[in-house]
Amino acid sequence: MIEHLPAALTLSASFTVLLALIVGTIAGIIVGALPGLGTVLGLVMALPFTYALDGPTAVALLLALYVSSIYGGSISAILINVPGTPQSAATVFDGYPMAQRGEGALALGWATTASFIGGIFSLVVLILIAPQLAKVALEFGPIETFALVLFALTTIAWVSSGEMLKGLLSACIGLFLAFIGPDDMTGQVRFDFDILFLSGGLAVIPLLIGLFAISEVIYQAATLTDAEMPSVKSGGFKFPSWAAWRPRIVTLLRSCGIGSFIGVLPGTGATAAVFVAYADAKRRSDTPENFGKGEPDGLIASEASNNAVSGGAMVPMLALGIPGDGGTVVMMGALTIHNVIPGVRLFQNQPDVVLSIFLLLLAANIFMLIFGAMGANVFSRLLRIPITLLMPLVLMMSLVGAYAVRSNPVDLVVALGAGLVAFVLRLNSFPLAPIIIGFILGGALEMSLRQGLVMTDQSFLRFFESPIALFLFAITALIVANLILGDRLLRFLPGFSARERK
Repeated sequence: MIEHLPAALTLSASFTVLLALIVGTIAGIIVGALPGLGTVLGLVMALPFTYALDGPTAVALLLALYVSSIYGGSISAILINVPGTPQSAATVFDGYPMAQRGEGALALGWATTASFIGGIFSLVVLILIAPQLAKVALEFGPIETFALVLFALTTIAWVSSGEMLKGLLSACIGLFLAFIGPDDMTGQVRFDFDILFLSGGLAVIPLLIGLFAISEVIYQAATLTDAEMPSVKSGGFKFPSWAAWRPRIVTLLRSCGIGSFIGVLPGTGATAAVFVAYADAKRRSDTPENFGKGEPDGLIASEASNNAVSGGAMVPMLALGIPGDGGTVVMMGALTIHNVIPGVRLFQNQPDVVLSIFLLLLAANIFMLIFGAMGANVFSRLLRIPITLLMPLVLMMSLVGAYAVRSNPVDLVVALGAGLVAFVLRLNSFPLAPIIIGFILGGALEMSLRQGLVMTDQSFLRFFESPIALFLFAITALIVANLILGDRLLRFLPGFSARERK
């Protein structure tokens, strides 16, 4: 793949790409820092504006926003004791106590540096693992692709937040929405209900904006109880000394490894990674009693692991087309819109694009470090914006974005309708990410199944003759069985006692 490096540099080294990285980094930090927004909402709001950009510039903007928004959540976690994103949930444990005793600048220094190193570590993991995984993917035909997409749908369980049945119902909604419009094989229009604008199918951008952005605005308006301006601790920025870093290098690297490993596992996500890394750092610490009182080790574990997830989560997304969480779901949809199709053929058909993504991720992490250090005071002032001003701005940008994609008023109706439906679903604890997973994977599932049936003369049993498909079917069956039966499966393992089950 190294022979494609000149082409990748050509794609990545332009003024517009550089500008997109700068804008995406700054916007991502702001989106991450402001509670109530977050990575998914930031990506969704940025999507419509990328339509006017060429592919490399659009990808640069989205990757920078994706990387920096994860870090941005640490700013509000440290300065106002509210994690800007779920990925920074553990940062408040030690970040805010440091700010309370007047060490907010140092806490931001720890968080920024750990975030940068975590991002670079995960990029190395991505570069080493993804191409090897893609080599296996080259053996995939329609039958293997169907088995893979079926396996990918099991990630619905991991993004359903414990609401398994509701997650499955949400995924069914997404699958149904994917089937609206013309059949890709026959051209026959389906499920349009004699409504003209449905005959062409639904566009992903208005759907994403409605599900995540507009529903968030409605939800905040319905549940808002305190609109007072938050109390912000003093910001600033100070890099920790090498003497302070030296005894914590092992904790840093171990947390990076935990984050990258958990990121590679489809559906696990950064929130799980930070608590695993935090618990591991506390367990191995010589002074565990200091955790929760402003211990830098806790801050390092949280921020290194959540940013390490970013590169790790892109391994299955790029190589196999399996989105693992809400952020990678939106990233996958965004890349698809710009003709970068994650999955089994990406590394074969677009190796220069893959290398450019690696380069852009490197640049995005570097810019995150630079602007995080330079703009700490500015970003801390933004935390004083009351939510009653922030959410109307989000609504305005969302509606403009939904309309601007195709200049079609119908897209506004779709976005508003999706937002209202998503709000009702949220009130009833239905997860929204499975809807997008079903919508994105639904077309590929149907097409690969029908192509496979054509190849096997309508015999589904012949799908099991493929070793790769058989392996994927077996893994999918094990995951489903584990989800249904839980610990009951473990009763068959030798040595698993009743005490262990408890």
